[in-house]
Amino acid sequence: MWYVIQGRDGAESLQRRAAARAAHLARLQALLDAGRLLVAGPCPAIDAEDPGPAGFTGSVVIANFASLIEARAWADADPYVAAGVYAEVDVRPFRLVLP
Repeated sequence: MWYVIQGRDGAESLQRRAAARAAHLARLQALLDAGRLLVAGPCPAIDAEDPGPAGFTGSVVIANFASLIEARAWADADPYVAAGVYAEVDVRPFRLVLP
């Protein structure tokens, strides 16, 4: 089943994001390589593709997992969680309708 994982950045997260980005992207790449990633990306804090020093408000990942428990465990192990980028993470089922 698909699950949406939404991480919300804490204050002053931009430098922590940069430090943990390579490890975070490696985990996403592994999901992509396994055919389990639908979409992933950050949410800019301002209306711009590259928000510069304004940074990001969080990230969204939609990926396929065997269960909600597995999706939560994967989200909890994210390098952005360990680095303190996310102040909170929400994981919930997602039903793909389109495309």
